[in-house]
Amino acid sequence: MRKLGLSLLAVTAMFFYTENINAQVEDEVEAEVEVEAHAQQKMDFKEIDILALPQAVKDAVMTDFNGAVTEEAWVKEKDGKKMYKLSLNVEGEKKKVYVDQDGNWIDKEDK
Repeated sequence: MRKLGLSLLAVTAMFFYTENINAQVEDEVEAEVEVEAHAQQKMDFKEIDILALPQAVKDAVMTDFNGAVTEEAWVKEKDGKKMYKLSLNVEGEKKKVYVDQDGNWIDKEDK
């Protein structure tokens, strides 16, 4: 009877151990997919000098993010249209925003 109890305990421990390992592997795979997707998105954009930004983009930043400083800028061209990704410093807070070549906001993160 004692051997049966120890056997059941061992089987139960192995079951929980394998479930824990499977959960960790799934989390690692999800993290890898997210990192790859972020890397691919980042590769689509090419870094440019802030002075090369169109005046419409500069005006949009000045209008909607009063007092913001553009620290970095990237550009991506798709279907003949340019999209800009900007890293802004708004009163010490970092923000990433996306704007088209005409100064129209595509995505304002944390606005």
